[in-house]
Amino acid sequence: MNAFLRVVRLLAIVVWVGGLIFFAFVVAPVAFHVLPSKHEAGLVVAGTLDVLNRTAGICWAVFSVASMLLWLRFKPQARMPLMVQVFLVWLMVGATLYVQTEIVPQMERDRIAAGGDVDAATPNNPARLDFERLHPVSEKVEGAALFLGLGVVVLMGLEKPSAVPTE
Repeated sequence: MNAFLRVVRLLAIVVWVGGLIFFAFVVAPVAFHVLPSKHEAGLVVAGTLDVLNRTAGICWAVFSVASMLLWLRFKPQARMPLMVQVFLVWLMVGATLYVQTEIVPQMERDRIAAGGDVDAATPNNPARLDFERLHPVSEKVEGAALFLGLGVVVLMGLEKPSAVPTE
């Protein structure tokens, strides 16, 4: 059972972190390079981010449940590394929720206020200016989630086999 829970945790974090990496280094750059307009690329990126963030919620839930079950099986002295990983994953989900519930709706509001296409708005348009202010914030928060996730992967990789109780 312990091995199964460890695999489930690892799969959840790898899917989440892998999705963040794929989004940041493949989907977004390709969309903005291949599609005919920034507006169309932005629509693809926004839709992909929505799916990624919903996937993150599932990964967070799976990771958290598997971690809680493992925590119950661990000896008290072996629980601290597990709790650090859980704490980092909770920070990741907090960052994801912040982007999805605060930043993205504001950016969408600005896009609509700018006439549907931010780049078509005048450079001094308040909606465009606010969109351009929020975009790097979104990137930084998602980047923080990525680095937190990488930290979890590293911590999981550094786990001592002796710290994990056997079946």
